[in-house]
Amino acid sequence: MGYKVVVCGATGNVGREMLNILAERQFPVDEIAALASRKSMGTEVSFGDKTLKTKDLEQFDFTGWDIAFFAVGSEATKKFAPMAAKAGCIVIDNSSLYRYDPDVPLVVPEVNPEAVEDYAKKNIIANPNCSTAQMVVVLKPLHDRARIKRVVVSTYQSVSGTGKEAIDELWDQTKGMYVPGQEREPKVYPKQIAFNVIPHIDSFMDSGDTREEWKMVAETKKIVDPAIKVTATCVRVPVFVGHSEAVNIEFEDFLDEDEARDILREAPGILVVDKREDGGYVTPVECVGEFATFVSRIRQDSTIENGLNLWIVSDNLRKGAALNAVQIAETLGARVLKKG
Repeated sequence: MGYKVVVCGATGNVGREMLNILAERQFPVDEIAALASRKSMGTEVSFGDKTLKTKDLEQFDFTGWDIAFFAVGSEATKKFAPMAAKAGCIVIDNSSLYRYDPDVPLVVPEVNPEAVEDYAKKNIIANPNCSTAQMVVVLKPLHDRARIKRVVVSTYQSVSGTGKEAIDELWDQTKGMYVPGQEREPKVYPKQIAFNVIPHIDSFMDSGDTREEWKMVAETKKIVDPAIKVTATCVRVPVFVGHSEAVNIEFEDFLDEDEARDILREAPGILVVDKREDGGYVTPVECVGEFATFVSRIRQDSTIENGLNLWIVSDNLRKGAALNAVQIAETLGARVLKKG
């Protein structure tokens, strides 16, 4: 016996990826509904070898459905997620709306799978920010061994994290650099993204940090350990899919780079590709379509007593969003619902 599953926002990048991953991982689905806004109603989306027509989210009755994946943004989530939860459908939300709610678990299954058991307070589980998800998968096994004091991270985030319009903007601006008359002014981003980098993701806060940077701090503390100090600089780069991160970690205890490499090789969800030669590391292009979070460039930081540097790459539409959401559902099924 399987689950009755709803995917809200099924026509977006993350919603389509959720459908793909549910099929790829053979999640036990007895019935599935693809929902979208009224203007997208009737759009066809793929689920394995099936084609689904989207239904109107506004009119959908969640009664009798088991799990709803939400990939519709905070405003629509604020309206419809409580309706689904009240109807008895467990919501797994990809927006930022519930991540910092103390009554809503924020879950990365490789890191804190036990947290799914706290879903019943609001019948909602939150999916973390894409840049946080891939980082904490790597931090947790190292933290268990040597206790992390401080993390300094610089991110290199692809445009797919902003959505389809951002992907189109990068493509159009790139073409416009070579084809006279096809130049495109920035609309999605405040500056040109093609052949450029923008040190600005989400809105600025009074501290000078952006909300993306603040999210990485708050979410790492909630998922891994509130005692960890985190500082982040988040940068948008002209890459279609795949987020990268340069991470510096300071530990309480000494951790040798070789031991760290061995720990990460054994950790769930991680693939270590770390050869000290040309091409002996993973780049965003190579991680697209993959489930794993890749770690390269693992090396001692000689400027502090107990420090390591490393490079993390992951498909942000997968581990950063859709895959993590499906893994939450799998964990929920194994630990709580026990169906399928």
